Amino acid sequence: MKESWEKRTQTPLLILAVAFGIAYAVPIVAPDATPWIHEFCLAVEWVVWGAFALDYAVRLALAPSKRHFVRHHPLDLLAVLLPLVQPLRLLRLVSTLLLVGRRARMAPQITLTTYVAGAVVGLMMFGSLAVLHVERSAPDGNIKTLGDAVWWSFTTLTTVGYGDHAPTTGLGRVLAVGLMLSGIALLGVVTANIAAWFISRFERDDAVERRQTELLEALTAEVRELRAELSRLSSAAPAPSAVPAGVPSAVPPQGELPSAPRS
Repeated sequence: MKESWEKRTQTPLLILAVAFGIAYAVPIVAPDATPWIHEFCLAVEWVVWGAFALDYAVRLALAPSKRHFVRHHPLDLLAVLLPLVQPLRLLRLVSTLLLVGRRARMAPQITLTTYVAGAVVGLMMFGSLAVLHVERSAPDGNIKTLGDAVWWSFTTLTTVGYGDHAPTTGLGRVLAVGLMLSGIALLGVVTANIAAWFISRFERDDAVERRQTELLEALTAEVRELRAELSRLSSAAPAPSAVPAGVPSAVPPQGELPSAPRS
């Protein structure tokens, strides 16, 4: 039942996740927009929050073990329980990204490389928006535009850190730590995936070589048995017997024809 529910709600929740991302980005990218746009975006965020809360409640009700489900979905629970305030909205974004990744991995045609690429793009986008929202109004902040925020997110996620742009507020530094850890984790996933591919390739090649070796050994054993059988048959065959003296040979000498019987 739980798997069936997740399969049916996969597409609607992904659409709501995209809507939430847009509603989160618009007030940050366009802070001077009319008030009704900000109110509409906030309403969209609340609607998406309600949909995610309903999805969590249904999955919890359908889970065979409630304790196991709660223990293995901590971010989903925090995203539902925590209030929808400005500093904590990034946690809801992280939960949304995890949901998107989990639902995407359910589809067999989605590869790990595609998932990692999507996670990188999502983290960079939402990290840029979050740090811009936090640092733009900071007195000593040097991240004032969306371009600065994207560049900072890219250098932070790749753990390069040029230092030309850096957060100055406490929440901005918390975001930086989260992006650094996410970059290290994604790099580890890619490295592990490449290593697993090489190991599986080597194991497959070794299995083919072992199978060929076993076939050669089986053929060698069969040839050895056939040779032994031929040798045994040759030694067991009777030798041609000699014609006794005085007994005419049934075969006339070469060049002579047998004489006709006399009447």
